[in-house]
Amino acid sequence: MALLTYLKSLFILQLLMGFVFVVSGLIINFIQLCTCILWPINKQLYRRINCRLSYSLWSQLVMLLEWWSGTECTLYTDQATVDKFGKEHAIIILNHNFEIDFLCGWTMCERYGVLGSSKVLAKHELLKVPLIGWTWYFLEIVFCKRKWEEDRDTVFNGLSRLKDYPEFMWFLLYCEGTRFTEKKHQISMQVAESKGLPKLKHHLLPRTKGFTTTLHCLKGTVTAVYDVTLNFKDNQTPTLLGIVNGKNYKADMRIKRYPVEEIPDDERECANWLHKLYQEKDELQETYNKVGKFPGPTIIPPRRPWTLLNFLFWAMLLLSPLINFACGVAVSGSPLLIIGFIIFLIIASVAIRRLIGVTEVKKTGSSYGNQEAKKEN
Repeated sequence: MALLTYLKSLFILQLLMGFVFVVSGLIINFIQLCTCILWPINKQLYRRINCRLSYSLWSQLVMLLEWWSGTECTLYTDQATVDKFGKEHAIIILNHNFEIDFLCGWTMCERYGVLGSSKVLAKHELLKVPLIGWTWYFLEIVFCKRKWEEDRDTVFNGLSRLKDYPEFMWFLLYCEGTRFTEKKHQISMQVAESKGLPKLKHHLLPRTKGFTTTLHCLKGTVTAVYDVTLNFKDNQTPTLLGIVNGKNYKADMRIKRYPVEEIPDDERECANWLHKLYQEKDELQETYNKVGKFPGPTIIPPRRPWTLLNFLFWAMLLLSPLINFACGVAVSGSPLLIIGFIIFLIIASVAIRRLIGVTEVKKTGSSYGNQEAKKEN
């Protein structure tokens, strides 16, 4: 066990895994580009192919969580709700407190067969991130600049295009708009006070426009809203870097299903429904902090082998030529080749570290939550 922990911490192994992810991602992005010729001919075939291509990339990250770090995910929900997973279009509302909250969401998507078709309302800056943004572009992810005047047409058009999506999808919404930090929370509660809304202890004030718009545009396609509240045992603060280092976490996810018929059609009433939902989420987090678990029955869905098999396929395909090349460089004795290879490794290390940095929680957070909240206030 100690040997396995040591091996997981080795930088060279982490670098090789990063190499597999980056190079396979570039190959997948190129194939996705080639599939664009299918769009005017057969849009649904294009979508089905890109669902599988994106699965091949995202499942490598899920593999890190499930198989490399061995992180466990326990669901607090009933069997009737679980029986619906992967069999309907749904909107997912998830709290945004942790660096790997998206990864915990993805592992549930994978276990219920909707990882490749999962969607998100993403900030426009991510479109420029290599591999992540490029893959999402081909997957018809809706990007927004978080300025409603500029986003209105883009969001409406993007969501409307998804109404005839051929595969069951889970559409993720971070209704808080940005990741939780103490500074943002303080400003957000000032806004709540000015609007006469109950204060939240563990969440930011939800931004209702994204939710009401998504629900309105996908009505008739989406049949349910899943409220997901995530936390970790023993006050753990998980990071993607920790996952890469093989650190094990224990995630708890409380999930409640709301049929869309139970959610008001009127925009203002729908917004009030969301505020009430976040008050309930806040109470759940308070309960979890006191007793260490959510109320209700638990279900632990088994991990599937496909993420591991997918990674092994790409590893065998890409590492063999890399290792042969590295051996050739070492045997050649050429200082120029050796220096060039070392520079390549350094560049690869920096690139992978920057990709990991996209998920990191900064102590001061992004400026979005601070500036926008001040404007509302």
